[in-house]
Amino acid sequence: MCFCISFRLLTTNYCLLTQMADGDAKIDMSVIDAEVRKVPPFRSIIKIVDTLVAQAFFARSSDVHLDPEEHTLRVRFRIDGVLHDVYAFPKELHQEIITRIKVLSAMRTDEHQAAQDGRMRIVIPENPPVDVRVSITPTYFGENCVMRLLIARANDFTIKDLGFSPHNLEIIGRAMKKPYGLILATGPTGSGKTTTLYMVLKELNKPEISIITIEDPIEYSLPGVDQIQVNAKTGLTFANGLRSILRQDPNIVMVGEIRDGETANIAVNAAMTGHLVLSTLHTNDAPTTLPRLLDLGVEPFLIASTLNIAIGQRLVRTICPDCKVKKELTEEEMKGLTDAFPAELLKGNHVFYRGEGCARCSGSGYKGRVGIHEVLEVTEEIRTLMMRRANADEMRAAAIKAGMVTMTVDGFEKARQGMTTLEEVLRVFHE
Repeated sequence: MCFCISFRLLTTNYCLLTQMADGDAKIDMSVIDAEVRKVPPFRSIIKIVDTLVAQAFFARSSDVHLDPEEHTLRVRFRIDGVLHDVYAFPKELHQEIITRIKVLSAMRTDEHQAAQDGRMRIVIPENPPVDVRVSITPTYFGENCVMRLLIARANDFTIKDLGFSPHNLEIIGRAMKKPYGLILATGPTGSGKTTTLYMVLKELNKPEISIITIEDPIEYSLPGVDQIQVNAKTGLTFANGLRSILRQDPNIVMVGEIRDGETANIAVNAAMTGHLVLSTLHTNDAPTTLPRLLDLGVEPFLIASTLNIAIGQRLVRTICPDCKVKKELTEEEMKGLTDAFPAELLKGNHVFYRGEGCARCSGSGYKGRVGIHEVLEVTEEIRTLMMRRANADEMRAAAIKAGMVTMTVDGFEKARQGMTTLEEVLRVFHE
């Protein structure tokens, strides 16, 4: 159950919000500030929360963090993967704001000592609906709240828009044509794994194909795909749900995340019995997929028999096109990169790019994000290594020998092309 917020009544600041949507204004919390300055009972908590979510939407924020501190409630927006401080509410408003969010997300308002998850939908004029996933957790200074904005734009782009190189797209295309096996997207939280799988499903979705997913949560609605939401309260876990799905005669199955050995083994067995199975796995890169599956208790011969490809990825910020300028590195600066990038990459052209900072990117020099990837295709040599439980370093060496372009190299090439900066590529690997 979720509630729907409509912003059609927020006429006082609609012009401001429209400007922000066009990228010509910075985050402006003046509407909220004016409301906070009012003395009770004249201030409106409803308007404060509604405007806060609207501001986050137009600032292109993926997450809103409400962090309680000793004397304030700190508000941060995650924009293009980086958190920014935007406001500090007086501590006296903390509980009122949290209660309002709980009401909208169908949570218990009388529970303050347990974690809760909920969902709501916002509707802003002339924009796609935004599903907001809400997580509330008790902390030392009170309840912490994180709201993730899931903008329903999955149908507006394809896998070709995610930043995959032609080489990697070719490998993924081969894996998609196979009638069975595993396709795994790997990386840390927030690296775009689920979005990649959604785009693969879009390519595979045809009337003659049955596709069923089990997710937690369902991030985007895909027409023609049967999507199931995990519900631990009713016993609908990834493992139990996957068992049920396999009795529904699917051709393709997507498991939102392989979290435990039971789910991993069911997914592998499904791939063994004629299903194409897509899922995500938390690993640092594609070659560590094998050790991770072994840790989950999957037998090496099963991994070798079923794994088609493992996609490793990160998201990097793209340079703002409105303030993009060339930046030529000196020989000394290039030498300083030898620990981070292969030596052969550092030869030749020293011209890269950066954003100077402007109104459209709020002075950051970045606007938007793109993926950097590596795609490990399972060859006969790699299967042999899997059978003998080879470590990640051996897997990486064999994959590179077979033609895998590492994320580091892919990131460097995107920096050379002017899509991102070398600093940004290094940041995502060391944050």
